[in-house]
Amino acid sequence: MDAAATLRSVYRSTCLHHISISDFLLPALNRSSPRLRYASITTSSAPPATEPKPETLTSTSKAKRRRPLSQEQREFLDSALRVNQAGELAATLIYTAQTPPLVNAHPHLRPLMQHMYDQEAGHFSTFNALLARHRIRPTAMYPVWKFAATALGWSTAVMGREAAMACTEAVETEIGGHYNGQVRVLLKWMREMEERGEEIGEEVRDLVETLKRIRDEELEHLDTAVEHDAKDAGGYSILNKVIRGGCRGAIWISEKI
Repeated sequence: MDAAATLRSVYRSTCLHHISISDFLLPALNRSSPRLRYASITTSSAPPATEPKPETLTSTSKAKRRRPLSQEQREFLDSALRVNQAGELAATLIYTAQTPPLVNAHPHLRPLMQHMYDQEAGHFSTFNALLARHRIRPTAMYPVWKFAATALGWSTAVMGREAAMACTEAVETEIGGHYNGQVRVLLKWMREMEERGEEIGEEVRDLVETLKRIRDEELEHLDTAVEHDAKDAGGYSILNKVIRGGCRGAIWISEKI
């Protein structure tokens, strides 16, 4: 009886033993890419089917496929994140340069300027982390954008409160539209993944939510600028066109180099 009980115990242990398989939602991409590795952002790769499992432990739902991003998608994210980081650097420098002359003339604006700067600094930190994580180089135009942003911020603040707010309105109009375009592209990817029966990686979802949040905060700055008489600035129409044109040019250049 002792031997039979022992055999039954061994058999039961053997049948019920199974190895837990971690479902890595974000497998590493092709490591041969010289520019970047989106080590976490993935879309599909077939799950292993060689491990037999008891019926009671097998899911009745069909597992979705996952695969790495395509070369075109990696290039899009490379350029998008690089531009975003450069844009947020410029925003922090604009507010840094605007604050002393603006607050000196209008002390009541100090909390508002600090609030907008803090949000931009948070955006900048977010994109710094994303560039480091995915090994994306910053734009080569960094020194130029630093000088241009500082000059723009200081000169518009010296021109007066309305001109400083007109600068914010123009910049945030372009940046808000830029982020909105990126969100539309990522949502299109997600729809296509679902149509193909592929699983959407968590980092893709997280990136969409991050871009939406930052976009909304940029548009909040735009609304604030309009509420503080941006459109009453002297030469508003010319100032708006020049700044928006400069932003579009900087975005285009930063996407390339």
